[in-house]
Amino acid sequence: MIFDTIPVGEIDTNCYLIGDETAKVCAVVDPGGSPERVLAMIEKSGLELKMILLTHGHWDHVGAIPDLLAKWPDLPVYAHEKELCPANEPDPHYFFPNAGKNQRTYGEGDVLELGSLKLKVLHTPGHSGGSVVILVENVMLSGDTLFAGTCGRSDLPGGDDETIFASLKRLGQLEGDYKVCPGHSALTTLERERQTNPYMKQAMRS
Repeated sequence: MIFDTIPVGEIDTNCYLIGDETAKVCAVVDPGGSPERVLAMIEKSGLELKMILLTHGHWDHVGAIPDLLAKWPDLPVYAHEKELCPANEPDPHYFFPNAGKNQRTYGEGDVLELGSLKLKVLHTPGHSGGSVVILVENVMLSGDTLFAGTCGRSDLPGGDDETIFASLKRLGQLEGDYKVCPGHSALTTLERERQTNPYMKQAMRS
């Protein structure tokens, strides 16, 4: 598996590239801004971009999508249905505007195929109503649910304290270890977070 990451946008959102080097295909996760840098990362990989994956729909995770769709007009964009702007309450700051013909939704238990890679989707609400975590091989793309030493804030629209603790508990109870790749700041491991993250430790005691 090919893996790369760059900080993008106004608040250094982590944008990830996951690829299958044999099939020569890749996906981009949370292209939150700096489209020229995202395009350079894709070009550097030498892989064909097949999909955009969103861990959630907040503005700082979606900013480069228009530029990517301008280059790849048929590219599918995956997000949980709860992350799409409600028709009667458009709010592109906290919800992702529907990408029209490109829009796809995914949720709990869905598995996407990227070459030989299997990308498993876990619905992990709490930071937002439709936050997801994506598992692929030994990598956990945790979005803004789990960070190194902390967790995502739960006071934004769709967020909830009790719900994010339930999501943290669920992640902590997964078997084995993962390389945790959050939406912001440093990468970590699931085992390190089980042992040292006060929010995950509190969640697992509940």
